[in-house]
Amino acid sequence: MSTPDSEPDSATSRGNGDSDDLDERDANIQPLAGRVIPHSAAEDVLGVLTGTFMAALGLYLLEQSQAVSGGTAGLALLLTFGTPLGLACLFFLVNVPFFALALWRKGWRFTLRTALSVGVVSAFAAVCEMYLPVPDINPVFGVFAGNTLLGVALLIVFRHGSSLGGFNILAIIAQEQFNLRGGYVQMGLDITVILLAFTVLAPENVLLSTAGAVVMNVILAFNHRPGRYRA
Repeated sequence: MSTPDSEPDSATSRGNGDSDDLDERDANIQPLAGRVIPHSAAEDVLGVLTGTFMAALGLYLLEQSQAVSGGTAGLALLLTFGTPLGLACLFFLVNVPFFALALWRKGWRFTLRTALSVGVVSAFAAVCEMYLPVPDINPVFGVFAGNTLLGVALLIVFRHGSSLGGFNILAIIAQEQFNLRGGYVQMGLDITVILLAFTVLAPENVLLSTAGAVVMNVILAFNHRPGRYRA
């Protein structure tokens, strides 16, 4: 028979057991702020499609403004002034050698995503050329709008585990392997490409292109930092 004195001890024991169970459950609950929720495959596809479309539109605006950008996109734009090939074809061809670098340092998955992204940008660029004629565009607006679109596009495709090839691959490797700001690495490479534009463009177009490239890379430098994105 239990005594009155034993009932509180039993209640206390049950209380301690419940408390231990709660402590154990709490220890297994990861704080919401610390959780890493990866993107689904559908989210990656939609993200890359959005980024590549914005990139293609940005490149098209730069082409129509008689301006260039940095990286392989800038090289493709430069080549449009001296070859019969269009921007869509040149953008893909210029990026082909960088796929080997991506495969060496980033693996098959990243390389495949990058190749697909570059191909989609080329396809969207061809669509822009066919269905978005721009008979007269203000160069200042075209350059700054184009580079803003490119900067945001790069952030989107980076966020979804891909890139737009070329110097973007070098920038990502520099950031992940050497903890360097990807935006600053990209900026240095872009300046080199833009300097080459003096061979085919008027000085005022090159200066405007330089200002636009700075805008794009500032967007990258302020928003794409080591450890910021984990999903």
